[in-house]
Amino acid sequence: MSAATVFQALRKLTPGPRWGVIGIPYLWMLVFFAIPFLIVLKISFARLAIAMPPYTPILEVDGAEVALKLNLSNFLQLGALQNGYIAAYWSSLKIAAIATFLTLLIGYPMAYVIARLPVASRNVAMMLVVLPSWTSFLIRVYAWIGILKSSGPVGRLLEKLGVIDALQALGWIDGRQILYTPMAAYIGIVYCYLPFMVLPLYTNLVKHDTRLLEAAYDLGARPWRAFLRITLPLSRAGIVAGCMLVMIPAVGEFVIPELMGGPDTLMIGRVLWNEFFANRDWPLASAVAIAMLLLLMVPIVIFNRVQQRQIEGRLT
Repeated sequence: MSAATVFQALRKLTPGPRWGVIGIPYLWMLVFFAIPFLIVLKISFARLAIAMPPYTPILEVDGAEVALKLNLSNFLQLGALQNGYIAAYWSSLKIAAIATFLTLLIGYPMAYVIARLPVASRNVAMMLVVLPSWTSFLIRVYAWIGILKSSGPVGRLLEKLGVIDALQALGWIDGRQILYTPMAAYIGIVYCYLPFMVLPLYTNLVKHDTRLLEAAYDLGARPWRAFLRITLPLSRAGIVAGCMLVMIPAVGEFVIPELMGGPDTLMIGRVLWNEFFANRDWPLASAVAIAMLLLLMVPIVIFNRVQQRQIEGRLT
């Protein structure tokens, strides 16, 4: 057999450059999602042990016999009301949903106005939106701590205006400052995740055909009615994508509630940290993480279905 024949045979067996490019995202998912997920899943079925690592193996080898022992008590503990995990999940979902809604209220008008700017001005406006996210996440959070504390500029301004008393009367804060209250956590989450809402909305809005609005105006539609009947339905994919990009990381947020929220700002990220590092109960903490991941799969599945329907609608 000649060398050329062997080379041709090997070339048929090896994947081409196309498969190499396609394989990169699969390799990324395997290394940074599938393998860590399987490790955490394995730990969630183990028992707590005073050893290194602090959990028991789920496979026991006795000679030629291999026994698989799955401990379900970690997941059963999550369902007990007295343990407080359900309350933590509910609080996380509530805070993330409210913060996502507030981010959408602020981000949609910003994205809409930017999309209607002249082309040269759009890049500058988008740069101003994205630029703060290029600095350290912690620096931005600590900056807000300085702004919201009682001796900060916002705190002193609200004190002079008497708004602090009104916020106290409404029960939104418990003290003389916004910092270390749930309101501070909302402000931090909205500020830090605002670019993730504006970017997909802008990408969607800038592609709209403005002739549709012109036709609506020619037919007598008022601007608000044209927005509700044309722009808002067409931007549904951008709204869903922005809400996904904000809500999913917000549910597991730890830094902002820990540094800016008060003791009432209970989120599942803080519970995870306590179980892993304070209680050193890795099996229970892993079960909390697995349950949180399954909880987040619901909006991801909804998003995929919305995208699939839109793609099918374009093809038909």
